[in-house]
Amino acid sequence: MGDKQKLVARWRASLTRGTGHDSWGQLVEAVDEYQMLSKQVLREASHEATLFNDNQKRTLSKIAACLDLRGKALQSPDSTQGFTLEELKKVDSAFGSLLTSSQSEFPVAMPAEAALFRPQVKQGNFELDLEGDEIDDEDDDEAGTNKGSVTASPGIKPLGKLFPMMPHQKGTTNLVVRIEKIGLKDASMYLDPYIVISLKDNKGIDVAKPQETPVALRREDPYIIYGVDVHLQKPLEKLPKGAAIFFEFRHYKLKKRTISTKCFAFMEMDEIKPGPLVIELYQKPTDFRRKKLSLLTTKPLYLHLYLNLIAD
Repeated sequence: MGDKQKLVARWRASLTRGTGHDSWGQLVEAVDEYQMLSKQVLREASHEATLFNDNQKRTLSKIAACLDLRGKALQSPDSTQGFTLEELKKVDSAFGSLLTSSQSEFPVAMPAEAALFRPQVKQGNFELDLEGDEIDDEDDDEAGTNKGSVTASPGIKPLGKLFPMMPHQKGTTNLVVRIEKIGLKDASMYLDPYIVISLKDNKGIDVAKPQETPVALRREDPYIIYGVDVHLQKPLEKLPKGAAIFFEFRHYKLKKRTISTKCFAFMEMDEIKPGPLVIELYQKPTDFRRKKLSLLTTKPLYLHLYLNLIAD
């Protein structure tokens, strides 16, 4: 089996997994699978990729648009419109058409929303690994090479992506989370480490846009130092019941040219009190539903925060 056949087979298996989750009502898992598959497909649809011809790349872009639209439909459960599961299942035949020399019609009518889809293919040959299925950190060869400097790792924003404080609304409380530091074994080995902060409801759906810290410059073993403020983009009083704030520690793996999630932590609403807070670290993959949690280590290594509540 050639490279193209193997790749298409993997994509079709991924689509089957995603639609399977979708059919069973496992919305978070389905959205994750669709997003991961869309990124993989778009890499091969980019101008630099050479495995597929131009017509096939147009098909790939349509497939990615369908995956994106179905993911958005799942994240808007109250909507009665949107790209359906049955429509997405038909996209499997579009993958099959990539292995033939003849050009065939796309299996579903592209909705008007697809015109708004703009592929965003990241530069560099790397994969965004949020599923925890890459090699162990000990297998990497970048240990000890970063010395606290920022490298030009593909896909990483050295200055982060943090939002300013929201205008205060009377009768509400704004939260500022200062990420002080994270304790990890072999803290000096992580290349371009940063933290993704996301606010999720109890089903794992985003309540606000995720944010990213700048890449950390300081190490004081066993700590990676951040010292940055994150402004929650919703007042506490307007958060849904059961919401939580997640912190995912990510870094760049030089050997695999991969952005990896090492571990995660989360803070539930009843933990929000002014002052310092220390929370536990859990093994990947990130479980936004908080159902199956495994501690990263039994050692006293934690994520250190400081909370500031701004009220009237």
